[in-house]
Amino acid sequence: MTTEPASFPRRHARTQRFTLGAPRAFTIAPDGSRVAFLRSASGTDRTHRLWVLDLATGTERTAADPGALLRGADEQLPPEERARRERSREGGAGIVDYAADTAVELASFALSGRLFTAELTVGTARELPVPGPVIDPRPSPDGRHVAYVARGALRVVGAEGEGDRALAEAESESVTYGLAEFIAAEEMGRSRGFWWSPGSDRLLVARVDDTPVRRWWISDPAHPEREPQQVAYPAAGTDNADVRLFVVDLDGARTEVVWNRAGYPYLARVHWSAAGAPLILVQARDQRSQLFLAVDPDTGATRMVHADEDPHWLELFPGVPCWSPSGQLVRIADEGGARVLTVGERPLTGAQLHVRAVLDVADDDVLVAASAGEAAADPEIGEVHVYRVNELGVERVSQEPGVHTAVRAGGVTVLVSSTLDHAGSQAQVLHDGKRAATVMSHAEHPGLSPRVTLTQGGARRIPCAVLMPTDYSGDTSLPVLLDPYGGPHGQRVVAAHNPHLTSQWFADQGFAVIVADGRGTPGRSPAWEKAVRDDLAAVVLEDQVDALHALAGEFPLDLTRVAIRGWSFGGYLAALAALRRPDVFHAAVVGAPVTDLRLYDTHYQERYLGHPARQPEVYRRNSLIDDAGLVDAAEPARPMMIIHGLADDNVVVAHSLRLSSALLAAGRAHEVLPLSGVTHMTPQETVAENLLLLQLDFLRRALGLGPTEHGSR
Repeated sequence: MTTEPASFPRRHARTQRFTLGAPRAFTIAPDGSRVAFLRSASGTDRTHRLWVLDLATGTERTAADPGALLRGADEQLPPEERARRERSREGGAGIVDYAADTAVELASFALSGRLFTAELTVGTARELPVPGPVIDPRPSPDGRHVAYVARGALRVVGAEGEGDRALAEAESESVTYGLAEFIAAEEMGRSRGFWWSPGSDRLLVARVDDTPVRRWWISDPAHPEREPQQVAYPAAGTDNADVRLFVVDLDGARTEVVWNRAGYPYLARVHWSAAGAPLILVQARDQRSQLFLAVDPDTGATRMVHADEDPHWLELFPGVPCWSPSGQLVRIADEGGARVLTVGERPLTGAQLHVRAVLDVADDDVLVAASAGEAAADPEIGEVHVYRVNELGVERVSQEPGVHTAVRAGGVTVLVSSTLDHAGSQAQVLHDGKRAATVMSHAEHPGLSPRVTLTQGGARRIPCAVLMPTDYSGDTSLPVLLDPYGGPHGQRVVAAHNPHLTSQWFADQGFAVIVADGRGTPGRSPAWEKAVRDDLAAVVLEDQVDALHALAGEFPLDLTRVAIRGWSFGGYLAALAALRRPDVFHAAVVGAPVTDLRLYDTHYQERYLGHPARQPEVYRRNSLIDDAGLVDAAEPARPMMIIHGLADDNVVVAHSLRLSSALLAAGRAHEVLPLSGVTHMTPQETVAENLLLLQLDFLRRALGLGPTEHGSR
C-alpha cells in the first residue's frame, strides 16, 4: 500500500506557509550569555515553546513547554487574546508571545488566559495564580513584578505570586487599561498598552474608552442560533476611541499625561528608557503633523522635543522614536526626498539608503534595516539589509543578497536572513561580528523552488518578480496571472524564497506569474509611497498595466489570456482591474476586498484619502461600488470570483456583499465564495488548501484552459 504525497496546497496550509518550526521572537541577554526565542517542535506543529540558547556551550534547551504546563489540555483562548492574535495575524498556538526583564532572566507569557513565568537561567516554568483571563503579561525591568491585563484592569503581582492587586480598574465595560485599541493594533503597529519605567516603580498606562466608536455586528449565518458579535469599529469619518495616558505608581496613585489630545488624538508610540524622560509620539487625525513629547512622570506635563509636518502624511516606523544612550532623539524622517536616520538634529544617512526600521541603539552606533535608496548605484531589487550607522559612516552587516533583519544586545547579534537560493530563513548568532552559532530551524522544505526573475518594468522602473513554470522550455507563450498586493505596507517583490512559493505553484499549473510593486508600495522612496494620496485606484492599477505591457517585450506572455488574483488590498486591486480595464484583464479572483472605502477604518483610509465628509468625491472616485456597472462597449464583462470570510472583523463581509449587489443590479455575472467562520486570515488547513484549488479551477475555466488535475503538482 502506498500513500500519495500531500499536495503543495495542503502542505502550504498545514505548515502555515512553511513558517512552523522556524525560530522567531529573539531576545538577547545584555551580558551576551544567552538568547531566548520561540519555536515549535516541527514544521507541522502549531504549538510554540520558549527556548534558550546557551552561548557558552552552544546548546539549546526548552524553558517552557505549553503541553507540560497545561498538562496536555487543549489551549482555550479568551476573546481578548483571539482579537490580539487577529490584529497581529498570528496563526500559531502555545507561547506565541512573551516578555522578559532587562537581564533576560525572567520571562512571562499567557496560556489559556493563565499567567506563567519561566526562569530562563535554570529552565523552570510555573503558573502564578491570578485572576484572569490574563492578557499581555510583562515583567518589570528588575524582574520583581509582573504586570498584566485582566477584564479591562491593569494588575500587578510579585514574581513569586505574592501581592496581586489592581492598579487601574475599568470604570465601565467600554473602558480598558493597558490594552491597545483597535486602530493602534491594526494600523499603527502599536500592540501594547502599558510600559514599565526603567526603575520598575511605576508604569505608563493607556486608558481606552471606546464609547464614541460606532458599533457593528458580525454574525455567523451558518449558525443562526448564535448571537451576533458586537464590535467597536471606527469607520472612516466616524469617531475613534478616546485614548488617554497615565503614570501609575505601584501603590495605584496615578497622574494623567497632558497634551493637546483634541489636536493630536492618536497615541502612536511610547518609549521609556534610562536614557531620558518618557517619550511619546502623537499624531493629528489627518496624520500630516505629529509631535515628539517628553513626559514629566511626576506631574504629567509634556514638553515638545520635535515636530514634523508633511503635505501628504507622516509614516510610522518600527523602533522609533527613542533616546540614544547619550539622550539624543532618534527618529526616521522624510527629508530631501529620502527616508533618513536622524540622531539629534543631524541626519546620519542620505539618499543612498531608504531606512525602514531602527533595530538597536548603542553608545557608538545605530543598527537599522534599510533598502537601497533612489540615489543608489545598484537598485538591489527586493533586498533589505542590516546596517551599522554612526557619524563616521555606514557599514553593511548583512552581505548575501536577500531580506535581513536583526536583534542585538551585549555584543551579540542575531541576524535573520532570507534569500532566493534557500528555503525559509536562517538565524545566525554573531559575537563581535563573527559567527558564534546557528539557531536550528525545524521548518519543512517546500519541495519546490521559485523560478523567479527579479526585474524592473516600464518607464517608472516598477519592481517586478516574474515566475515561469519549473519545466518551461520557452517555446510557447503562456497565459498570464498577476499576483499582487500592490498597496501600502505590502511589499511582495522580495529577494527571498518562501514569499514566492504560491506564485510558483500557480506558475507550475501553466501560467507566467507576475508580481509588481507599483507606486504606493514600500521600500523605494517617500515620493513612491505617497504618489497614491487621494488616488489609490488609478495609480496602482496603472502601474500593474504598465508593468504587464513592459514585461511582454521580454517574456513569452499571452496577452489575450490575462488574469489577476489578490487578497485584501490585492483583492481591491483585482476587482479594479476587472471593472476598469476589461481590455487588459480577462478574469479576477477578488479576495476579502475593501469595496466601499467609507467602511474601512479611520487611521488607514483617512491617511490616503482624507476625511470622507470633506472629500466625498475622492472616496467615490476610488470606490469599487461605483464601478460595478462599468462595462466597456468594446469589451465583455469579465468574470470575477469574490471570496470573503464571514467572521472578518477587519474587512467586514459587507464589502463583498455590497459589491455583489451592485454587480447583480448591473446584470453582471459573478461568483461569490463565502467562508463560514473565517476571519481576514485563513488559518484553517482545509480552507486554505481548497481556496488555492478553487481559485485555480476558476482561473482555468475563465481563461478557457481546461480542467485542473488536482494534486498533480
